[in-house]
Amino acid sequence: MHTYHTPLDLVRERSPERPVALARPDVVATAARWFQDNFKGDVFYAVKANPSPWVVETLAGNGVNAFDVASIPEVELVAEHAPGARMAFMHPVKSRAAIAKAYFDYGVKTFSFDTHEELAKILEATGGADDLSLIVRLAVSADGAAYSLSGKFGVDLHEAPSLLLAARRATQDRMGVSFHVGSQCMRPTAFQAAMAQASRAIVRAGVMVDVVDVGGGFPSVYPGMVPPQMSDYVDSIQRGFADMMVHEDTELWCEPGRALVAEAQSILTKVELRKGEALYLNDGSYGSLFDAAHAKWPFPVKLYRGGAEAQEVEGPLKPFRFYGPTCDSLDHMPGPFWLPEDVREGDYVEIGMLGAYGVAMNTRFNGYGDAETVVVGDAPMASMFGLAGRTIPLPRERQEEERKVVRLSRPKGAAGKKRRKR
Repeated sequence: MHTYHTPLDLVRERSPERPVALARPDVVATAARWFQDNFKGDVFYAVKANPSPWVVETLAGNGVNAFDVASIPEVELVAEHAPGARMAFMHPVKSRAAIAKAYFDYGVKTFSFDTHEELAKILEATGGADDLSLIVRLAVSADGAAYSLSGKFGVDLHEAPSLLLAARRATQDRMGVSFHVGSQCMRPTAFQAAMAQASRAIVRAGVMVDVVDVGGGFPSVYPGMVPPQMSDYVDSIQRGFADMMVHEDTELWCEPGRALVAEAQSILTKVELRKGEALYLNDGSYGSLFDAAHAKWPFPVKLYRGGAEAQEVEGPLKPFRFYGPTCDSLDHMPGPFWLPEDVREGDYVEIGMLGAYGVAMNTRFNGYGDAETVVVGDAPMASMFGLAGRTIPLPRERQEEERKVVRLSRPKGAAGKKRRKR
């Protein structure tokens, strides 16, 4: 990959016609080292967040040598770019062929499931292997998460004891529990609460577990979503683990995805047309901007003037909405995205904090979505790890706008304590 000091250097050297994914490997390395230094257990990277080879290689080179995979292509990716790394097939529903290939061809021995039927499938597809690590996926509360992941997977806690007992009897190796508190979890104590629920299920089953996998959900920082310090999350997990009914040799695992890569990539897009406060870009919801469209996350942005005047543009800001390049009207990112008011055709908008679920969500719909990747050396637009300001300051115009909204919506005579209680 070609390397530039900043995105502006790329714009000055060649005005790109396609979207460009701006990779920051040093940012991934910093996040990897933070988890290695602070999480008192094994860190499995959730490959789905960003399956770029450079991400896998950077993580492996910085101490993260375990990977949460959900498909054979992800298994093959890790095997190629992180040879010898541990892999855990943590998708609770897999085909028999995928189970057999992972086990026999790639040595994957850790499998997750949430039904008796899936457990039987795993045992049959591996030829009754007794060296498996069997992880029961539990359904837990997802309060405090931007995305709840409890609807599709996880055995109900009332039904978990029989599955835990069956898993314990099925392997001579490790058996454990896993759960997911939801993506972009904004409340550290959610982990502690989920661990308490898991502990009660273990006690009811009358088994001892060898692994407690707290899953993912570790957040990043976006406009309007500034989480507590990352250390608060690992502290909550440690407190929850200390209270669980497990033996002293029980292993603690986690599966961060977003937290390891969100800061490490942004997307450089070109403005093809301005129509009032609407900007038509060469990337959109069928490319790297899925969350901006469907979750309506207003990612941070910067503006660069293209052509002979190439420079970073500053000045009075105003809110814009984006449209992507496809013919589909769903290709719309409402924002608001705060940019200098004189943005025009031919300018470039850098959309930050897209290292997680950005390029990973790309399609080729309508012939669009193909992005090249280059390396840049500047800091991310925000950081949970001290690489940039922890918060993304709102423009003064937007701050005043939000203060007006608060004043207008506040009931007359309502005291602060009562509002918080409600």
